[in-house]
Amino acid sequence: MKKRTFIKGVAAAALMAGATALSTFSASAQEVTLKLHQFLPPQANVPKQVLDVWADNVEKDSGGKIKVERFGSMALGGKPPELMDQAIDGVVDIVWTVVGYTPGRFPSTEVFELPFMMTNAEAVSRAYWELFDTKLKDTEFKDVHILGTWVHGPGLFHTKDPVKNVEDLRGMKIRGGSRSVNLLLEQLGATPVGMPVPAISEGLSKGVIDGTTIPWEVTTALKVPELVKNHTEFGGKALYTLTFVLAMNKAKYESLSPELKAAVDKNSGMEFSAFAGKTQEAADGPARQIAVDLGNNIITLSPEEVAKWEEASQPVYEKWIAEVGEKGIDGKALIEEAKGLIAKYTK
Repeated sequence: MKKRTFIKGVAAAALMAGATALSTFSASAQEVTLKLHQFLPPQANVPKQVLDVWADNVEKDSGGKIKVERFGSMALGGKPPELMDQAIDGVVDIVWTVVGYTPGRFPSTEVFELPFMMTNAEAVSRAYWELFDTKLKDTEFKDVHILGTWVHGPGLFHTKDPVKNVEDLRGMKIRGGSRSVNLLLEQLGATPVGMPVPAISEGLSKGVIDGTTIPWEVTTALKVPELVKNHTEFGGKALYTLTFVLAMNKAKYESLSPELKAAVDKNSGMEFSAFAGKTQEAADGPARQIAVDLGNNIITLSPEEVAKWEEASQPVYEKWIAEVGEKGIDGKALIEEAKGLIAKYTK
């Protein structure tokens, strides 16, 4: 009897030791949990095709020691314009956001958003990263650790009434995605309406806006082709683009071990930025096809007509140069530098 009790005691101790070892293993296997917060539904293109890919790779390259919890549609609270401060203040660990949601706060990034500046998303995303890495990392973005910088594919108009020339735009209430885009809309005679991406569908359905500026790939999640029937493209050129960042709380990044920092670093920087931009632009085609299948009116402007839009948008450059000049930025030199970087990476 005593022998049996002894054996049971040994077995229990062994089980307890095993459980403790398993618990210790689990804790060491997953040392850090990072909360990633962003404004789009989880099923939208960027969360699925860019952010999830980034998070999965970080988890894999950390050997399972990092877990990235993903929260879409502002599930952790706040509004899209508050995302950058959530990262800076440590409310969350990582955010993906539109830089223009905080107008004038990161003015140098606006250079890539100026009318007809971009060539393709991959090239401009590389140019954007180089400018960030050489000039903005320790200035405009000094309070946050930037993991990636990129832009979307060509921005265009999606409107209830057709827009075939500059005159057609006059008097329309158009949602603009950033301060730069709103400057352009104002210059072209439209009434710019500031509105985060998630609010576009309701804005269109309730008549708050007559149209919106977004790239094709965003239209799918927002059901834009079902809400408007006209889409205006600019041939081989882009009316505009928007700048994004994937940003991490600086203290959280610095708290990581060298091993875990390496896993994050491996999946950050220029190559990740280029991948993100290229991936977003690649999603334009399938989204455009939805509008085609619905029988919507897709207007592709001729090179001659695009030239008129370019001419009409030139005062935006002058106004932007004057505005950033008040912040101590040589806007003219920055435009030339951005153009040079874009040309460097455009194949």
